[in-house]
Amino acid sequence: MTRITEFANPRMAQAFVDYMATRGVRLRIEHDDRYTLWLDDDSQLNLVENELGQFIREPNHPRYLAASWQSGTTTSGISYSGSSLMANIRERAGPLTLTVIAACFIVFILMQIVGDRTVMGWLSWPNADQHLQLWRWFSHALLHFSLVHILFNLLWWWYLGGAIEKRLGSGKLFVIMLISALLSGWMQAKFSGVMFGGLSGVVYALMGYAWLRGERDPASGIYLERGLMAFSLVWLVIGYMGWFNLSIANAAHVTGLLLGLAMAFVDTRKTR
Repeated sequence: MTRITEFANPRMAQAFVDYMATRGVRLRIEHDDRYTLWLDDDSQLNLVENELGQFIREPNHPRYLAASWQSGTTTSGISYSGSSLMANIRERAGPLTLTVIAACFIVFILMQIVGDRTVMGWLSWPNADQHLQLWRWFSHALLHFSLVHILFNLLWWWYLGGAIEKRLGSGKLFVIMLISALLSGWMQAKFSGVMFGGLSGVVYALMGYAWLRGERDPASGIYLERGLMAFSLVWLVIGYMGWFNLSIANAAHVTGLLLGLAMAFVDTRKTR
């Protein structure tokens, strides 16, 4: 008997079990605080591990839904309890993820009350006379200039940052966040001056990290669907082409993306 993996989400656990049943493999689910999958027949281990890597990369692929309709039962033993929106947000996000979300909203509210320029005077990237104000090297990431801006960035931050924090720990997310905020901000300041802000440089680092980590180390549970990665690249092209008259921090995006890819590559050298 071999332990295969564990899921926090019961639906994902059941979807993989149902799919493997269509491949002639029987897996068992044990539920404690998480949902652990066990394989009784060790001769099927290689098949299960290969399929698991594909499932982690594309858990929403239609073949898994089809498998649940084909082989799923109503007697799995998993119960799905109702929960609030906030409970669902907290389930995916760790303390660092939630702290950054709260900080961004607090700063955004302050910007509506006292004005963008006033808050930027406190938190923006340092100019030539402010280099010793060390918080400025990172606090620019908390600045957002519209509701769409902050919602777009924080949804990505929650979706990717929360997953990384849950699977790899707050320390790993903290390192990615600090490095990408610092270097993406530095590069953006070279191109546009100090009057910029937003979490998007960090978000692009998370995109690059999650995608490459999923490609090279599927067992980590960290992934970004290839379609979403393609969307992020299209958004980069839109920014550089100047379509739709959007004000986009292109240098921060590209720098963040490259940093995320580099960190994922370093973290998966031994895995490969």
